[in-house]
Amino acid sequence: YQRRVHGVAELHDCFAIAEILMAEAVGFAPKGKGWTLAVEGHSGRDGRIPINTGGGLISFGHPVGTTGVKQLLEVFRQMKGLCGAYQLKSTPKIGLAVNMGGDDKTTVVTALKNL
Repeated sequence: YQRRVHGVAELHDCFAIAEILMAEAVGFAPKGKGWTLAVEGHSGRDGRIPINTGGGLISFGHPVGTTGVKQLLEVFRQMKGLCGAYQLKSTPKIGLAVNMGGDDKTTVVTALKNL
């Protein structure tokens, strides 16, 4: 899982473990190894797959019912260079927003391409 992905991802992180499990679920890391993305810097703004570049739900708050909209907006803003101090150095070509809700069996995944 060492290849570079020219994109950005917003993963549901209502709790820190949720981001780790989501990263594994979408294939960014092998099962049981999602934690290595953060520890080894792969999910940081300069990493191979920047995750939750605006701080995610943990830093923003958890606007239940609008979380998915907030995630999509963050991906869009990164793709269009609108993130100011936390803008990625290279413009993402693809973006992924992964949201879950309810009993954690309801999941919505949206893939975006920067045109």
